Amino acid sequence: MLIAQITDIHLGFEPGNADEKNRRRLDAVLDALIDGPNRPDLLLATGDLTEHGDAQSYRQLAGAFARCPFPVWPMIGNHDRRAPFLAAFPGAPVADGFVQHAMVRAGLHIVLLDTLEEGRHGGGFCAARAAWLRERLAERADMPTVIALHHPPMATGIGWMDSGGQEPWVARLGDVLAEAPQVRALLCGHVHRAIASPWRGMSVCVCPSTAPQVALDLSPIAPGAPDGRAMIVAEGPGYALHWWNGGDLASHFQTVQDAPVLARYDAAMQPLVGQMMAERG
Repeated sequence: MLIAQITDIHLGFEPGNADEKNRRRLDAVLDALIDGPNRPDLLLATGDLTEHGDAQSYRQLAGAFARCPFPVWPMIGNHDRRAPFLAAFPGAPVADGFVQHAMVRAGLHIVLLDTLEEGRHGGGFCAARAAWLRERLAERADMPTVIALHHPPMATGIGWMDSGGQEPWVARLGDVLAEAPQVRALLCGHVHRAIASPWRGMSVCVCPSTAPQVALDLSPIAPGAPDGRAMIVAEGPGYALHWWNGGDLASHFQTVQDAPVLARYDAAMQPLVGQMMAERG
């Protein structure tokens, strides 16, 4: 099974412009998923779907997703708002007032978790969400599980974007997951970069944004001392592909950009491919 992930679309960054750059970047990624060699079985859109959480942007996003020939599961992040989101996506599952859901696909338990705390940049994970997640994990205690959420729970080194690995919501999430050794990976967004990290015995994969990326600068940042560093850069729109083979999850990150083909699988390459595959017995 192939799970595609997109995140941090930020539609409506240019209010009133239906052809804004963020929409064109989103469409380029959807084109790659629909027409490319890696058409997924499902697509997770892990939050910050819009810039301002406005109804018009959600309607435009629903229109963009309508052409996908595979199921799309939109989630919410800190730039989103639940009420206008649900108005545009009335079929989105809701539990205890939160946009979250659990499903099983190809022997994999996939949990979509709501970490929005409206009015706050960082994440949120309250007692009600903790109880819901604990129940879902207990129902499938023997099944490999991945959890999709907007906010990564660990520090990434990009200080101004980190939710903060020591925040109370992170500790609460960690307590719930400590009881669930079947959780293999967390699939996140928020940071606008491709990042992989271990966290409490699980792997965390942070998907790059379809919108512009955050600059890779790991030097300390001082809240009161602007230093002119690059913060947002016009790297190509990105996405992730998570390949589940029934036992393991392999995550790949891709950027939509012109990339000349330097080799193809032709008669010249066949001996190398044959030798490499024969070595595996």
